[in-house]
Amino acid sequence: MTAAVLFGGGCFWCIEPAFSALKGVSLSQAGYSGGTTPYPTYEQVCSQKTGHIEVVQVRYDSDVIDFETLLKVFFSLHDPTTLDRQGHDIGSQYASAIFYTTAEQQKQAADYIKKLEEKLQKPVVTKLQPAQVFWPAEPEHYNYYLNNSFAPYSVNVIQPKLRAFMKNFEPLIKDPREALKKT
Repeated sequence: MTAAVLFGGGCFWCIEPAFSALKGVSLSQAGYSGGTTPYPTYEQVCSQKTGHIEVVQVRYDSDVIDFETLLKVFFSLHDPTTLDRQGHDIGSQYASAIFYTTAEQQKQAADYIKKLEEKLQKPVVTKLQPAQVFWPAEPEHYNYYLNNSFAPYSVNVIQPKLRAFMKNFEPLIKDPREALKKT
């Protein structure tokens, strides 16, 4: 069965390629959600005046990959204990957030966050909210890593995250020889 969720885990360039590589994921698209400005641009979102968060819309086949697995991947890709920040990326647009589309997703995410807090022994600041309008990002943000794998941000920030992802989730990757071949 096809399902969808929006994940915000810092810069969308970092999490989009990982979700794209997973078996059962049919779409991993960078965009914005959670704010009030219609049709926001990257520049507007970066101004921190729109209320939007950089997110990735993930559409998946729940018969192939379950929501709990997506949560494991999501929380492995960023630090859910830092408020509005991931490394050197600072601002409310980089908040950790899950915009759920079903009551079951909400329950599973809340339970997962509770267990994660117990494990980490510190608060998880991930926002858990019902999905709002998803505004697709501008085309230059689609497949950013694959199209810009030698850019300094890709080399220094995205690649280390993707290498860890590939190592930890290899059995879930569509084709490990092809997925993220530029890492």
